[in-house]
Amino acid sequence: MSAYDAVLFDYGGVFTDSPFTAAADFASKQGVPPAVLLETIFGPYEADTDHPWHRLERGQLTAADAFKEIIAAGEARGINANPVDFFMSMESSGIRESVCDCARGLRADGYKTALVTNNALEFRERWRASLPLDELFDVVVDSSEEGVRKPDPRIFELALERLGGIDPARSVFLDDHPGNIAACEAVGIRGVLVADDPSGALAEVDRLLGRLAV
Repeated sequence: MSAYDAVLFDYGGVFTDSPFTAAADFASKQGVPPAVLLETIFGPYEADTDHPWHRLERGQLTAADAFKEIIAAGEARGINANPVDFFMSMESSGIRESVCDCARGLRADGYKTALVTNNALEFRERWRASLPLDELFDVVVDSSEEGVRKPDPRIFELALERLGGIDPARSVFLDDHPGNIAACEAVGIRGVLVADDPSGALAEVDRLLGRLAV
C-alpha cells in the first residue's frame, strides 16, 4: 500500500523547459550575472513579495504594467530585462511527454493529481491549450486566478482541499525551483526537485510511491 494519495505538479520547468535555466543564456549574452537578471525579471522567487512579477502572478497587475515596471528596473541596472525579449530567446523543446505520461499513469493507478502553477492571466489561454488538462489532473490551481502564489503555503493547502482534503503528509509535489520545494515541505508535503532532465525526478516519484522495485 502506498504512503501517498496525491501528486501535485508545477507547470513551467516541469512539463516544459525551465525559464530559470534559460535565464543563464540570456544573461550571458549581456555579460550579466544570471542571478541579477533573474531577480530583476522574476524577483526573489523563493519569497512572495510586491515585485511586479509576483503581483502579476497574483492577478493584481496586468502583464503590460508588470513588464513596464520590470523593463524600467532593468534599465536602472543597465541591462535588458524585457520579459518579452527573454521569453522570445528561449529555445523550447516543447512539452515533456514523459511527465505527461507520469501524470496520466498516476491517475490510472488511482492517485489524485493537481497542477499548481504560478502564472499570469494573459498567458492562460496559451498554456492551458498546451496540455490535456482534464486528462492529466483532477484539479488545476492557477495563482493568477486564486490571488495567491507559491511559495505562499495557502496555494498548496487550497490544492489539497480541492482534491478532497488530502493530508499534506500523503502528498508529493514536483517543482523546478528550490524555494517552492522548501515551501511545500514546510507544510508537510514531500518535495521533488525537477532538473533540466526530468527523468531523475520521475524515478524518485515512482520510488516514493512504490511503483518500482527499490
